[in-house]
Amino acid sequence: MPPYWLRRPDLRSDAETVAAFDLLLGESLAGGPGRPIDYRLGIPKWQFLCHAVERANLVLHGSGDSGIGLFEPRQPDDPLEFSSRCAVFAAVDGIWPMYYAILDRDRHPMMLCNSCVRVRQENGEPSAPYYFFSISDAALRQRPWRTGSVYLLPGDSFEVQPPLAAGDVQILPAQAASAVPVRPAAQLTVGPGDFPFLEQIRGHDDQLLQARMAADPAGFPWVDAA
Repeated sequence: MPPYWLRRPDLRSDAETVAAFDLLLGESLAGGPGRPIDYRLGIPKWQFLCHAVERANLVLHGSGDSGIGLFEPRQPDDPLEFSSRCAVFAAVDGIWPMYYAILDRDRHPMMLCNSCVRVRQENGEPSAPYYFFSISDAALRQRPWRTGSVYLLPGDSFEVQPPLAAGDVQILPAQAASAVPVRPAAQLTVGPGDFPFLEQIRGHDDQLLQARMAADPAGFPWVDAA
């Protein structure tokens, strides 16, 4: 992968951690979305969220609104076919939604450029996730962080974005979409300190990025690799 992609750190997978995550996940799903998950484990929240996605039929959605009781399909302004449909969007990944949860776009207007993908390996198995995070330079200088929520959504109605081809490599996007409304199963409060790539969020020039997108719509991430 090119150097601008960030590889997910290894997850804790010892039996004690897995048991603690499973117990908390079960209690959280039984408690419902009215209360934030009471997270008291001494393990980073992103690891719990990754575990939840990989252990259960769940997808995740990050937001600064902690009071969402029903997610309604919306029509986004996005140049990509899958991302431009009228839908509820979520991720089959535990870290990517945290980016949306901690960005204060109400007080700091910004343009986002980001993604989460896996790569199909030679043995047919997907790699660990890779990430790219960038926001407008002007916003990044303001440190536009906030406390937000990551919602755990039932995955039954969601379709995962189909694989993409990049030469001989098969790319597996982490984006999922539901054409019907979705009620959250639970939610977790997260802050900037919970996001493991806070200091790796890049800044970009909006006008330059838009020009590169217009010239090469398939050229993600449209920023310099250095």
